[in-house]
Amino acid sequence: MSRKLGVHGPEVSSVGLGAMGMSGMYGRADRRESTATIHAALDAGINLIDTGDFYGMGHNEMLIGEALAGTNREQFLLSVKFGAQRGPDGAWLGYDARPAAVKTALAYTLQRLRTDYVDIYRPARLDATVPIEETVGAIAELVEAGYVRYVGLSEVGPETIRLATATHPICDLQIEYSIASRGIEPEILPTCRELGIAVTAYGVLSRGLLSGHWSPDRRLESTDFRSRAPRFQPENLVHNLALVEALRHVADAKDATVAQIAIAWVLARGEDIVPLIGARTRERLAEALAALELELTLEDLQAIAQAVPADAVAGDRYPEPQMAHLDSER
Repeated sequence: MSRKLGVHGPEVSSVGLGAMGMSGMYGRADRRESTATIHAALDAGINLIDTGDFYGMGHNEMLIGEALAGTNREQFLLSVKFGAQRGPDGAWLGYDARPAAVKTALAYTLQRLRTDYVDIYRPARLDATVPIEETVGAIAELVEAGYVRYVGLSEVGPETIRLATATHPICDLQIEYSIASRGIEPEILPTCRELGIAVTAYGVLSRGLLSGHWSPDRRLESTDFRSRAPRFQPENLVHNLALVEALRHVADAKDATVAQIAIAWVLARGEDIVPLIGARTRERLAEALAALELELTLEDLQAIAQAVPADAVAGDRYPEPQMAHLDSER
């Protein structure tokens, strides 16, 4: 099964593999198991692999490059985000999407991924100091030179999407979208559909909150993003896990897991939406892929909406300083 990344983009598998969790954002990950999971995804027919040059500050790209060494390059597509700046201590320092920085970042990315080109290249966030037309224009020059195949965007709002599209065709917008995060529905999703731009949806399990496996007693490493994420703070977590338990009743009725229901829900939102599965192990990947066989009826969708109404989840999807960087939230 496949879906097309917008009017101007390539055919991709119905779901993609999001590799961020393999490089420390959710605590330690086993390198051998991460590599095995990447291969299992390819074997299952997934051909879209998503990464960012700042995931582990190059670790993720090197992991993927090593895992895919010797694999036919036409067998997979690499989607890469750039621009996020971090210090040696992991602190966020802002974003840099100046044309020279765009090209420099790609030069390093190509080396780490062991490839001559990336399929989709996108700024991780809008750089408020650089017009989006300049950033996209720089990527367009890389397309012309053969180092990039397609241009994408990430976490931007309707006005920015229109400005970018006027500069160069955009194949997809990568943005958080799940039962728990539905902010794109009023304006961003309609804008994408008007312009023929697909959505690659990350966070479809809300960083594990909708996995059905989360325990309120789980202890998190200090390096785990969720230790600071509002939805996982004690004052919000009990409320949010109650919503998950309501969703579990829907899953049980379908002989499915909560995670499978959450992924199937995103798949059902339209053929122009491609969920990114953030599996770090083959076991979680196999569970997620079973969602492709799950058909949700109108009654199922109504039951899901009743279990987790829009805006029912407590807490923002990022800590306040990071929310301030999201053009998509303005």
